Amino acid sequence: MKAIVCVKQVPDTSGVVAVKENGQLDRASMATITNPDDLNALEAALVLKENTGCEVVVVSMGPPPAESMLRECLARGADRAVLISGREFGGSDTFATSQIIAAAVDEIGVEADDIVFCGRQAIDGDTAQVGPQIAEKLDLPQVSYVTDIEYGEGGLTVKRALEDGTMTVKVQTPCLLTCIKELNEPRYMSVPGIFECYEKPYEVFDYDRLKDNPLIEDDTIGLKGSPTNVWKSFTPPQKGAGTMLEGADAAAQMASILAENHLI
Repeated sequence: MKAIVCVKQVPDTSGVVAVKENGQLDRASMATITNPDDLNALEAALVLKENTGCEVVVVSMGPPPAESMLRECLARGADRAVLISGREFGGSDTFATSQIIAAAVDEIGVEADDIVFCGRQAIDGDTAQVGPQIAEKLDLPQVSYVTDIEYGEGGLTVKRALEDGTMTVKVQTPCLLTCIKELNEPRYMSVPGIFECYEKPYEVFDYDRLKDNPLIEDDTIGLKGSPTNVWKSFTPPQKGAGTMLEGADAAAQMASILAENHLI
């Protein structure tokens, strides 16, 4: 039994967001972190490992520096890591990215009891599309926005978040789940885990490794195979300082200010 976890290294949007002159994010000059929702997916897989002894495999697509993020996942408790990296994959949108990751997961192998875990969405794209697209391309049943998981013989009972409540779903394995922060509290790296993470298996799947997979075609990967693209990214202008109104006559003060600015 395996738990395959898809993770992504993303820009730390809580800091300064750098944008190039052409409107694209200058990722090389920005601090990076592990996508927050993906940590919830990893935690779900690690809990499954503690209960069943399954193997946890973390998978990411990105440039070579993404190795540091994968090492952190290994330090948290994952057993092995796979980085999908190659110039041929550059510029991929969600459609092309899911195509490539699905091919890598297929190469790792999805067996009867396996579960693929993904975060709900990445904070740099906010599309929530890649996980469901991977499931479709691997012909796996899927449940998104997962807030609770109960494991049983041959399947799971899962709660998924709705706008006004939750839905309980029974799903057979193998399957794919996308996880949200309400599911769990991600653990930190341990000191022994940090030492051991460099001794655990680490592989790189490049274009040559994946090109013979049926899911990989040159016109469906990379910039050429991406039906969508980002036209422009920009940092919104900072808002001016606000005015604090205090006292029992705060409402009257507000009305006076609005009247002075001809808003009422």
